[in-house]
Amino acid sequence: MLFNSYAFILLYLPLTLLGFFLAARRSKAAGAGWLALCSLFFYGWWDYRYLGLLLLSVCGNYGAGHYIARRAGTSTARRMLAVAVTTNLLLLAYYKYADFFITSANAILTTDWPLLGIVLPIGISFFTFTQIAFLVDAYSGKVTEYRFVYYLLFVTYFPHLIAGPILHHKEMMPQFDEDRNYRPHAANFAIGLTIFAIGLAKKVLIADNLAAYATPVFAPQADAPSLLIAWGGVLAYTFQLYFDFSGYSDMAIGLSRLFGVRLPLNFASPYKATNIVEFWRRWHMTLSRFLRDYLYIALGGNRCGKFRQQLNLMLTMLLGGLWHGAGWNFVIWGGLHGLFLVLNHRWRAATHRLPTLLPKPLTSILSGTLTFVCVVFAWVYFRSPDLATANRLVLGMFGGFGASLPESLVSLLGPLGPWLEQIGITTHLGGGSSFIETWAMLGVAALIAFLAPNTQQIMSRFEPTLDEARYVPAPLSPRLLWLPSRATAIGAGLLLAAGLLALSRPTEFLYFQF
Repeated sequence: MLFNSYAFILLYLPLTLLGFFLAARRSKAAGAGWLALCSLFFYGWWDYRYLGLLLLSVCGNYGAGHYIARRAGTSTARRMLAVAVTTNLLLLAYYKYADFFITSANAILTTDWPLLGIVLPIGISFFTFTQIAFLVDAYSGKVTEYRFVYYLLFVTYFPHLIAGPILHHKEMMPQFDEDRNYRPHAANFAIGLTIFAIGLAKKVLIADNLAAYATPVFAPQADAPSLLIAWGGVLAYTFQLYFDFSGYSDMAIGLSRLFGVRLPLNFASPYKATNIVEFWRRWHMTLSRFLRDYLYIALGGNRCGKFRQQLNLMLTMLLGGLWHGAGWNFVIWGGLHGLFLVLNHRWRAATHRLPTLLPKPLTSILSGTLTFVCVVFAWVYFRSPDLATANRLVLGMFGGFGASLPESLVSLLGPLGPWLEQIGITTHLGGGSSFIETWAMLGVAALIAFLAPNTQQIMSRFEPTLDEARYVPAPLSPRLLWLPSRATAIGAGLLLAAGLLALSRPTEFLYFQF
């Protein structure tokens, strides 16, 4: 079931809310149980056959976590932690990577082992990582809540279950036990529905429209793209993914707020980052936190010298890339970001004591532009279905297949036409309207991504997420801050209506495949 579907918005959500607050009149446990059951139904809507896998994972990790927490810090707990984490990772590896390993082995060893044809259970990466974090926190003595109904809700909570954020036990359990969250509040409905409407608009009005300009360029059978065609398609995907993931994150935050629960912030205008380190502090923030706390630091972090730090960064990003998908293109994408992070750290160390020669605003623009170009380049491998397609697009982006413009567009430029020919830009027939639409849509998307305030800034007076203050450094003019009023209610209503009218063909969120 999709957040951006009539079935979810008009049936599932109202019934879930109504049942939750009615059940909560009886007890908090009844309310939590109802919400957990609705979350399981939400998951089973995709494929009921994997409900058993989800419940087995929940029950096994709950039992292991209970055992570990009662013996926190002991060698017995450490052995159980190792067994439980290994079991989780083996389960993830089987469902997500078994066919990838077989395909790679066949290519390297020239064998012909048959593929298993395993269907990836949706959301398995997210509920696996959420529970691994729980197990590690239990070993560290940070787990104090043991009631199964709350743990079941913690793992299966439908706003985060399919595509994140990755939750921490200590963030969510106090909220699930908070008395006031089991009573309806007008403020929560106003804030939650406004954030949901913003996220829905990002998804269906911007991201889904950009998909039409990105998909043809990444098709394996597509023609070799010229310079502007390649950049147009890659940038279309760059902004499609941005608004798709941003939209999902907003919708998840808004939905959760209807129940009085605040999720951790997972997306904070990452394309405004001025270096690659800052980008990863703003993009998929809970995954970055997980990789830092449970992988990078576990490998030694920056405590073992510069070389080891750089190696740990590379390993963390390579595994982070592989987490996103079972393919060498994801490994390359992770490796590129690992390389970018290593170079960024080395550059900062080398220039730490050098005087700044350029004005700070200009430095920020130049470093932000370089960061964005690096991110765009890496997205080619992230999106491409295979390495051949990715390499063809990269060659096109560097002008390997020439540069051309539609003849109809060049004719409109008048005297500039001959000058374009002199610098190597040729003309081709057809495609003029598509070319203009692509770049016009890219211009609109870029203006919003780079210049508009994000949802957390607009809603900052009402603490829409957990710890958002750390990630919303720039205060807005009071005129841009959201306040409950007739005007804002009408605006949110119109935005929601526009989103609903665009749901004729609802599409999955891009992060659902991970």
